[in-house]
Amino acid sequence: MPQRLTIRRLGRTDYESAWRAMQAFTTARSADTMDEIWVTEHAPVYTLGLNRRGVALPTRNDIPLVLVDRGGKITYHGPGQVVIYLLLDLGRKGLKVRQLVSAMENAIIDLLAAHGVIAGALLDAPGVYVGGSKIASLGLRLKKNHCYHGLALNIAMDLSPFDAIDPCGYRGLRVTALSELGIAMTQQAAADALLLNLCHDLAYTDIRYTDETAA
Repeated sequence: MPQRLTIRRLGRTDYESAWRAMQAFTTARSADTMDEIWVTEHAPVYTLGLNRRGVALPTRNDIPLVLVDRGGKITYHGPGQVVIYLLLDLGRKGLKVRQLVSAMENAIIDLLAAHGVIAGALLDAPGVYVGGSKIASLGLRLKKNHCYHGLALNIAMDLSPFDAIDPCGYRGLRVTALSELGIAMTQQAAADALLLNLCHDLAYTDIRYTDETAA
């Protein structure tokens, strides 16, 4: 049977609205609901996941902080970053969470490799790193084998808001972006490359796209 998927290009969205929409989609889905991937970008926002013990709050107050239900600690989203949310039925696909995390990491690693940049992942700190600097963060929520949330890849953005937090809970962790590595890609080109890698690794063969940026 074809592995069916809908990819929605949402343009820039309000973080909390997108999060609530993911929750609603996951709650309402049935055994026949098609998997979806949402591609978006957010206005500046800090998000703090469920692993909150010992996390220092941001040292600046001009950017909102949202407490969310994904795994992980604290990170930042903002313009110039590609955010990809995966709303998948893992049971139907026969995937474990660790396999999905690896697929997300590998999609980013392969994108960077195509531009001559060596990147890697760490078992105890999900995400993708280049020379000790973090370029992408990951976080998921699982409910009855249905997942949501996803990944954020830094393309060309103001990285200074990361200075006000311990990114993903690691004090002093440096953060980087494609532009800092000499990779000149638009957000759409980076998103398209990531989607191609993800769909290949996750074996989706029947894919439809919707562009909701004008909605």
